[in-house]
Amino acid sequence: MKFDGFEWDAGNRDKCQKHGVSSAEIESVFAGNVIILPDTGNSSIERRFRAIGSTLDGRTAFVVFTFRPGRSGELVRPISARYMHQREVEFYAKTYADILH
Repeated sequence: MKFDGFEWDAGNRDKCQKHGVSSAEIESVFAGNVIILPDTGNSSIERRFRAIGSTLDGRTAFVVFTFRPGRSGELVRPISARYMHQREVEFYAKTYADILH
């Protein structure tokens, strides 16, 4: 997945941090092996996606995001983020083992 950075403002930063996930942790999810899935059920206005991956400290996070145009290319705009529960981690690790490892 190619993109040129992240779009942050008070709205999405506060919403993501509501669940204890910092902007730096969210950005680290996209720096490693990440699963990207469509999120078709939550918005009829824009295309949204779900990212599942590990933060730098090894916690598995779930990030809902969209793409926005930037000056030099596409930016990832995180919409919400949270750490995943152990059962979710086990399910995705089993289902997408070839991507996550």
